[in-house]
Amino acid sequence: MQHNNYLTDYLEQLPLSERTRLHNVSSGYFCADEYNADLCANLVLQGIKTATCSLKVAYERAGELLPQVGSLHIVTNWLGEPVCITQLVEVTECAFNQVSAEFASFEGEGDRSLENWRDTHKAFFEQECQLLGLIFTDSIVLILERFTVVYIEKKKKKTL
Repeated sequence: MQHNNYLTDYLEQLPLSERTRLHNVSSGYFCADEYNADLCANLVLQGIKTATCSLKVAYERAGELLPQVGSLHIVTNWLGEPVCITQLVEVTECAFNQVSAEFASFEGEGDRSLENWRDTHKAFFEQECQLLGLIFTDSIVLILERFTVVYIEKKKKKTL
């Protein structure tokens, strides 16, 4: 699998003591469509997108653990090709209507304003709530994640 090789390449660069401390590894793209998934992957590569968020209830309904600081994520494009590896540096909970302008800027999308963030994320979360059989409210709890890029394959660096 392409993701395993990509992860192995990263891990081989770390001292053994650091490799053994790493636990959760996930992979995937941001957003729910090709244009935005590829856009977000590029924003991560450029260092503009350093955060993401999701509905807490989605984790609960799926029986999944919440993200944990230190976890790795292989960011892919829409086609599932690895773009880089990020590591979570902060995980917090926050109501949708309490998200700060600073966090909206860290998400790196659109004009990076809180108003734009609220508009686009409200539309996205309304659709996600509908799929979960819920009604979106401004007080719905989100999981806010801050991350840093820890690995970009050398040939990817050349294309930036």
